Amino acid sequence: MGKYRIRVATGDSLLAGSSNPVQLWLVGEHGEKDLGKILRPIRIREVQLEVEVSLYLGRLLLVKLRKHKSLVGFDWFCKWIAVQGPGTQGEAFFPCYRWVQGNEIICLPEGTARTVRDDPQNQFKKHREKELEERRKVYRWGFWKEGLILPIAGNTQWDLPRNERFLEDKDLDFSLSLAKVLKDLALKGSLDLTNSVRRLEDFNKVFPQGKTPLAERVRNCWKDDALFGYQFLNGANPMLLRRSTSLPSRLVLPPEMEDLKTQLEKELQTGSLFEADFSLLDGVKPNVIIFKQQYVAAPLVMLKLQPDGRLLPMVIQLQPPRNGCPPPVLFLPSDPPMAWLLAKTWVRSSDFQLHQLQSHLLRGHLIAEVISVATMRSLPSLHPIYKLLIPHFRYTMEINVLARSNLVSKWGIFDLVVSTGSGGHVDILQRATAGLTYRSFCPPDDLADRGLLDVKSSLYGQDALRLWGVISRYVEKMVSLFYKSDGAVKDDPELQAWCREITETGLQGAQDREFPISLESRAQLCHFITMCIFTCTGQHASTHQGQLDWYSWIPNGPCTMQKPPPISKDVTEKDIVDSLPSLHQARTQKTFIKFLGRRQPVMVALGHHKENYFSDPGPQAVLKQFQEELAALDKEIEVRNAGLDLPYEYLRPSMVENSVTI
Repeated sequence: MGKYRIRVATGDSLLAGSSNPVQLWLVGEHGEKDLGKILRPIRIREVQLEVEVSLYLGRLLLVKLRKHKSLVGFDWFCKWIAVQGPGTQGEAFFPCYRWVQGNEIICLPEGTARTVRDDPQNQFKKHREKELEERRKVYRWGFWKEGLILPIAGNTQWDLPRNERFLEDKDLDFSLSLAKVLKDLALKGSLDLTNSVRRLEDFNKVFPQGKTPLAERVRNCWKDDALFGYQFLNGANPMLLRRSTSLPSRLVLPPEMEDLKTQLEKELQTGSLFEADFSLLDGVKPNVIIFKQQYVAAPLVMLKLQPDGRLLPMVIQLQPPRNGCPPPVLFLPSDPPMAWLLAKTWVRSSDFQLHQLQSHLLRGHLIAEVISVATMRSLPSLHPIYKLLIPHFRYTMEINVLARSNLVSKWGIFDLVVSTGSGGHVDILQRATAGLTYRSFCPPDDLADRGLLDVKSSLYGQDALRLWGVISRYVEKMVSLFYKSDGAVKDDPELQAWCREITETGLQGAQDREFPISLESRAQLCHFITMCIFTCTGQHASTHQGQLDWYSWIPNGPCTMQKPPPISKDVTEKDIVDSLPSLHQARTQKTFIKFLGRRQPVMVALGHHKENYFSDPGPQAVLKQFQEELAALDKEIEVRNAGLDLPYEYLRPSMVENSVTI
């Protein structure tokens, strides 16, 4: 018996409120009380109510709510409910952070994180089971293409659960910005159809006005070997380079190149020989765009690491050798300048393909989607790992649905202007999916496997390791709050189901590539969760943020090539220009790179989500320490960058988004 003070918080967005009446119940250890339709959450950020309850409810377990429809039903975005009264020991906090729709009863458990083991009296057992049962009806696995990991079910954003769709600030920014770029493309692009590129300088016509300082540097220096090599370490796609352990079997050196072989073997012996092999592109069927055949190559680049940290190309082979055919031409820095430049341009176009499809779309967007869908299907909102992970899934499902329906769909951007469109892109994704390994998603393992741990000029590598370390310490502290032994991990059925859902279902049986199907220890759990968070944040940021810098100058990252790879070194500037995208293709590439690569105005930086899913002080203290470590790392990178000729900012914590949103 006594008085309860109830605070109800509505979302900040314009349409978060509702004029529909809301009925509330308080559920405690000793009973529940129907408070009636006491709430009408018209857009006021916080409402405070006071009610007299004739029953002694004891410790509050749940708040239940139901939005009643009047003449018209308006959805309501509820952030949280807080209750203070007899038996609450202060203020009990009930996180929600979702839309209240229809007229079904929604149960909000008190925000203390609990595993099944932390609920010995089974007070929340029915709630956990019912919540997951209802979620599995809404969050269903879909199917996109054979041989690929699974997406969320749904072909458009309207098919998604309401809670996974953009709020209006994000939706408005995305829609208006897209409409603007499409309008500009339609107006200026129509003129491009009558204009042709005659000189490399003509690509200035599509060089963006809102260019970055690095994009300007790329335009001025894209022909330099040092900048060409630098991109494998710190460019838009730092995931391909690896230290050579032997000379690649596909590199066929003719007798007259004995000196080159000697140089390569010398670099190999000293550990300074590196390679970038694009064999994944071999045999991919190239696109046909407006009745014109496009072309794809599968280059191999051998590079040497200089004592000063520069990575310089030594030889480029544009295609693998074929049985019954002469050995492919090898291009060298000593070749005529135009021949060497064309070979490097082919490499840059091939890198564009693998970057966008393998490194960015697959390893960033699609893996994050698997983790998010599996979490929603397997972990109830009371679970500590759900509370830990949920902020890192914001907007991921909608942006991926938009990508599948607009970028890599039939008649999407890839089909219209990219050399691997019209089916080749799916082939690449299937090949890349078959090669996904667990170690490649964990920077300490990936960089070790690629021989990059000790390469000081790999700023990506340095920053990825440091960011991984900060995330790892955060995860370890969180896990230690809820799992006191390895046995507690092994005995958590929800946790084990979550792990299996990711590996066996979402990733379509990836246990043969070392993804776990069970979690046997706290250390293994921490490593797996760190991988999940890093993938949704740092991994995506490292391959997303560089697009505007490195691809604004079209010759440095051509979306397509319109002539076959050269088989001789008799090359003119006209041969390069004729190989590069048309002005219309170039403008389309620039338009979408600028749209997708811009800094998001509603961006939430890593670790700075506003949602508070944990009510207990322990996790809140750990999150605060995480934010402090991120701020310290951000400052360290800022200080380091001040002394660099080319600053590397893609993994600065303040620049890394908290989830995959674009």
